[in-house]
Amino acid sequence: MRILAIAGSLRARSSNRTVLEAARLLAPAGLEIVLYDGLGELPLFNPDLDRDPPPPPIAHLRAAIGDADGLLICSPEYARGVSAVLKNALEWLVSSHEFPGKPVAVINASQRSSDADSQLRLILETMSARLIEPASITIPMLGRDLDAAGLVEDARLGEALRQALIDFADAIPC
Repeated sequence: MRILAIAGSLRARSSNRTVLEAARLLAPAGLEIVLYDGLGELPLFNPDLDRDPPPPPIAHLRAAIGDADGLLICSPEYARGVSAVLKNALEWLVSSHEFPGKPVAVINASQRSSDADSQLRLILETMSARLIEPASITIPMLGRDLDAAGLVEDARLGEALRQALIDFADAIPC
């Protein structure tokens, strides 16, 4: 089973990316988690550019979504909303056939982030994602200086993320 992990931040050491890197380390047998690194390459959404074939970065994103059995999204809250780079990527998927019905788990990396989390869920539902609630959790990274290995070693956080991944895999038909 292949899961595409998308961090909604372009920062190299973002807590969102750290959570997804830890998820790769904690993935149960048979679950491959692949990090998508192309958000910064996507042009701003413009329906005039959404043609056949789409620009190469868009074609790459859509192919990566199409090849995945599910999506794991971890994104920050900026100015009480969804990060612009993640929203831009999602807008490029609105007219694509790869996204509707795709199982999605949303990981929130900050216990203080609530507006972006609820907005992201609304966007995903509007786009016909199949949101997997038991796998959509908050990992309170705020105030912790953990790398991926440190998150895995943290008994409470590592176990919560591991269980979310098991719940996600269990919800995706083989």
